Amino acid sequence: MRKIFALFTIMFIVSAQAQWKPNFDKEDKNNAEDQKRLSYGYFLGLNYFDFKMHPSETGINDLGRFDVESEAKMGFSAGLMGKLKLNDRFDLFIQPGIHFTERNLYFNNIHEGGIYDNPYNGTPYLASANDSIREIKSSYIDIPILLQIHGDRWFNTRPYLQAGVGYMVNMQSEESSEDDNFDGIFRLKTHSFSYQIEGGISIYFRRFKLTPSVKGIFFFNNELVADDPDTPPIWAGAFSSMHTRAIMFSLKFE
Repeated sequence: MRKIFALFTIMFIVSAQAQWKPNFDKEDKNNAEDQKRLSYGYFLGLNYFDFKMHPSETGINDLGRFDVESEAKMGFSAGLMGKLKLNDRFDLFIQPGIHFTERNLYFNNIHEGGIYDNPYNGTPYLASANDSIREIKSSYIDIPILLQIHGDRWFNTRPYLQAGVGYMVNMQSEESSEDDNFDGIFRLKTHSFSYQIEGGISIYFRRFKLTPSVKGIFFFNNELVADDPDTPPIWAGAFSSMHTRAIMFSLKFE
């Protein structure tokens, strides 16, 4: 995450330095785009969704370490954009989209052939090799509203920052499933809210505007759904809370 935000910072420094190197041989392109009261476009991107995990007492081993690790995998994002121009400095955006993601949870507290007691019913559980990993696939429908502030246009580029809140629906949450980790299913909440921060540089061409951007998405609410009482507390019971955080690289076309 730090490397990604460092790259984002470098992008803005390079753009700022360019302000001091005018090239009068270039002409402003697509000037009408900035004057539109309403405009629209679409975006395509790559994402990395991960968990910010908080352990429970069950998830802490004898050395005081958390026994669960999270692995983020690259996902795909796509969506539409609608822009309302407020004034020469501020714009209001709505960017409904969908994020396809995959994450793995590795439970180092579970070992094949290990026997784990269930404090709720006293029945011992014999763990298999598949019990130490959970693959979590999610499809988030994202409906964010974002306020954008942008810098002055320098010929055919313009940097911006925007921030706002989003409503998220996880179509693969399994929240209402009767099965839980005893059956190999790690459940998450379906409905969530997030705050989002984004920055990028718009590049103007004669017929369209292209914007490379970097966005951070941070969930407000705890997504963890507890396992059933008769399931050993070695999976969901190892957490006190889980919050999604994500980074997204996208190309916007307007």
